[in-house]
Amino acid sequence: MGNVLVAVPATAAALVTVALLAPEAESTMVAIGRLRELIRPAHLFLAVFLPAAAATVYLVMRPRAVYLVDYACFRTAPNCRVPFATFLEHATQVPTLTERSVRFMTRLLERSGLGEETCLPPAHHYIPTYKYCTLEAARAEVDLVVFSAVDELFAKTGVSPDDVDILVVNCSLFCPTPSFVDMIVNRYKLRSDIRSMHLSGMGCSASLISIGLARNLLQVAPHGARALVVSTETITPNYYVGNERAMLLPNCLFRMGGAAALLSTSPAKARFRLKHVVRTLTGAEDSAHHCVFQEEDEHGSIGINLSKDLMTIAGNALKANITAIAPLVLPASEQLKFALAFIARKALSGRVKPYIPDFRAAFEHFCIHAGGRAVIDELQRSLCLSDEQVQASRMALHRFGNTSSSSVWYELAYVEAKGRMRRGDRVWMIGFGSGFKCNSAAWECISPARDADGPWATSIHRYPVDIPDVLKH
Repeated sequence: MGNVLVAVPATAAALVTVALLAPEAESTMVAIGRLRELIRPAHLFLAVFLPAAAATVYLVMRPRAVYLVDYACFRTAPNCRVPFATFLEHATQVPTLTERSVRFMTRLLERSGLGEETCLPPAHHYIPTYKYCTLEAARAEVDLVVFSAVDELFAKTGVSPDDVDILVVNCSLFCPTPSFVDMIVNRYKLRSDIRSMHLSGMGCSASLISIGLARNLLQVAPHGARALVVSTETITPNYYVGNERAMLLPNCLFRMGGAAALLSTSPAKARFRLKHVVRTLTGAEDSAHHCVFQEEDEHGSIGINLSKDLMTIAGNALKANITAIAPLVLPASEQLKFALAFIARKALSGRVKPYIPDFRAAFEHFCIHAGGRAVIDELQRSLCLSDEQVQASRMALHRFGNTSSSSVWYELAYVEAKGRMRRGDRVWMIGFGSGFKCNSAAWECISPARDADGPWATSIHRYPVDIPDVLKH
């Protein structure tokens, strides 16, 4: 395209020059004489060559489009299933957990929105659980989850490991040496010149951070380069054995899961196009920084402390993220309403109620991080979404639990397994994580999945299911 833009003006300039130097008829001599007076060499340069040069620079410097070739989620196995009764029975065998804490976790599970088929890693199936949560068991979970997802992705795409140029992995709480990227490089014998990174401590929104990082790396890689992004959370070493209520919640919500995605700057065989990645970090505020915090309790037991202000902080982060992504995705009418409301709030010192844009005009599908029932409820209310629009998030939470950063991929797989994705449909992924972060990714569908094969293959026919406010078991 750039060559055409340069060649056409150059050809036109050559023809004008020939006409100026070698006129064929006396009648044209007068016109050409006048043309010589009007057109100076500098004018000719500005009129012809400068626009061509500017167009060429634009084509070279503009960001490359990035595509999602395909993705794959870890398929949980029946032998890893942990019904509520099993989870609570194992909890009663932990000598440091009091009966009061077990009753508290029982109430949490009944109201969590999780179903009876969520899975925990093999180490959590032994009694007492904490004695088997070793470094070796944690590495075994990585092998099971990560390699299963990557194996399926390579099989679906037909891409050889040798063709991977960039590798980005995120896992927040487990960061061994050698790192996850080293384990993957060793397993698949990836090239020695691969650009690889392991992101840790980034929370449940880390998958979208990894997507953004891979997109940026692809901008400076040769055209057609491929980036492998792997998102997971290793559950094995993070079982909390204390009695702080704010730290018991992760025990009840988090379950094993992972996803692998292949990105490329080549549209060949691509299924989605990445439109935008928007990141919002509110960590400058102390309350936001500490609202999801790994620490020791008074007895030295390590766990994740979830602040009672978490939902308020998440709501503020969402508002900031909406402010950033709205101009990029909303139609003009919604942008105008949003801008007028924003100006009014600034002028009247916040006395005007903030206007929440209708994002249903910008997206057909919503993949909201399945962090818990309260998270999904709050986003449904804030964004004025229908029950069907948050169905993927609720069903992913029910079937798989909170799989941390990979949850948005299980939700995308749900939408596709239900046959709801169409060419041209737009998808909004929203993730929340420690720090505190709210991150978004906007996708456009190029080619929907041909079938329901994937993590929902054995259960999609049973969904959606009714999820009571309090589950009796």
